[in-house]
Amino acid sequence: MQRRAFLRTVGSAAAVGLAGCIGGSANVDYDVGMGAKVFRPQTLRVEPGTTVTWLNTSKQGHSVTAYEDGLPDGAAYFASGGFESEQAARDAWGNSTNGTLFEGQSYEHTFEVRGEYPYFCIPHERGGMVGTVVVTDEAGTTEE
Repeated sequence: MQRRAFLRTVGSAAAVGLAGCIGGSANVDYDVGMGAKVFRPQTLRVEPGTTVTWLNTSKQGHSVTAYEDGLPDGAAYFASGGFESEQAARDAWGNSTNGTLFEGQSYEHTFEVRGEYPYFCIPHERGGMVGTVVVTDEAGTTEE
């Protein structure tokens, strides 16, 4: 959790310093941002017990949806909207866009089990909007 505290401190200072340049302040209390059709970073490495926060930083609606078959054994399923399976998340999106994160909205999940957690954005999956959280004792590295 020290990483998030560091990001909050550095990000807040940067936001204050840039506020006059960009005409506003920014919410920097997140780990993964969502662009038009991309997760930033695409791969995030964290330690067991870390809560990861995704923030929709674009004007398009997005989802955070785990690839159920790709999760480590014993890991909890996760999806924005609180669905208990990948199929339930896909069905809900197709019927009423449940689980949508609109601009400025966030979703978080705590990762307890070591391993790789592949996930995607339902409406932009075909466009390549996929990401991975890697839970390891050697956390701290992110990849674009």
